[in-house]
Amino acid sequence: MKNILIITKREFLTQVKKKSFVILTLLTPLLLVAFAAVIGWMFQANESGFKVGVIDKSGKFSTLKSDDKINYHFLPAANEQSFITGLKESDAEDALLIIPNLAGDNWQELESETRLLTNKQVGLDTRGRISSDLGEIVKREKIRKLGLQDAVIADLSRNFALKTTNINNKDKEDDSLLYGIKSALGMILMYATFMFIIIYGVRVMRSVLEEKNNRVVEIIISSVKPFDLMMGKILGVTLVAVTQFVVWIGMTVAAAVFFNTSFMAGPEGASGLGSIPQLVATVSHNLLSLDYGMIIFAFIFYFIFGYLFYSSMYAAIGSAVDNETETQQFTLFAILPLMVGMYGSFTIMNNPEGPLGFWLSMIPFTSPVAMVARIPFGVPLWQMALSLGLLVISTLGMVFIASKIYRVGILMYGNKATMKELWKWIRG
Repeated sequence: MKNILIITKREFLTQVKKKSFVILTLLTPLLLVAFAAVIGWMFQANESGFKVGVIDKSGKFSTLKSDDKINYHFLPAANEQSFITGLKESDAEDALLIIPNLAGDNWQELESETRLLTNKQVGLDTRGRISSDLGEIVKREKIRKLGLQDAVIADLSRNFALKTTNINNKDKEDDSLLYGIKSALGMILMYATFMFIIIYGVRVMRSVLEEKNNRVVEIIISSVKPFDLMMGKILGVTLVAVTQFVVWIGMTVAAAVFFNTSFMAGPEGASGLGSIPQLVATVSHNLLSLDYGMIIFAFIFYFIFGYLFYSSMYAAIGSAVDNETETQQFTLFAILPLMVGMYGSFTIMNNPEGPLGFWLSMIPFTSPVAMVARIPFGVPLWQMALSLGLLVISTLGMVFIASKIYRVGILMYGNKATMKELWKWIRG
């Protein structure tokens, strides 16, 4: 145990004393926020205004409304052919929307003969928006034909605002914004766990492979057992990752408290979404209303044991091969289960208590990512206890198997380990 602690301390201090570690630990949350902002800006920047010339022969679509994405402007029907001819080289229009005459109330015929001529590629969102705008006007015209006034039509089009209260969650109202925040938080925690297990797991594998190729390990194991060396490396890197997470969690909670107290006093209160500060305050308020103590505990616990589970596997891979090229055929076994857990967890957003979410959060290969995606929605204690127990037992088993492979493979040079040989090492 003493040797494990010495190696753990060395691995930990070697990493945290680097200036790059301190800088990245402090700047990574800010970089992630900036990255998200840039991605959002890129989506907006790619949506230039689409100019549509409308030739409305029916006279029923004069209420088409323009916005920053689609600009409708009406053109005289008498010059239809000249507009069609000039569309190819036109800079004034990106498309021509030609709506025929309405014969009686034959809206179906009008729909079948309406054409959208374009001089560029039209995205699915733009096509859907134009179709929706036309369909909304047709619907209003059909209702108006029944003798109803515009106010009545507007009232008929109102959505039903359903208030949802989970009686198992202290009777708190679970509105769509809060549910969206839970979904986003679950995705962030899941993706962070997935990425860091892979990143730090690969770091362990490369460290083992480097020491093996440099023959440094031959000197080290003359005074340290292979198992102690493997566990020291894994635990040292684990502490490095946990240190970063603790700092980031502290920064997140502090930011949520700051924005909640700074902006919540505005005139719109906790429910106001009229400005960016109000929106930030509302999101912060909803985050603080969650059981973030349980969320933080579960996140750290599942990361630690999920990392121990997979880093043991990575350490075994590093000891069983001679170069990084050979690691590719083995790392697939470590990455695939995590990917199944991550992509399967996307279904959790729609049904956190569904059977797929349950089993993904129970199976140790997928539970480190699947369970953290469910945590913000609330998980029964018995499911949490069962999942934790299975993960701990599986982690101990994986460490035992990895130590068997590591003990033999760390001193093997020039031989490409096969699955048959790995099985012999495990049984030996």
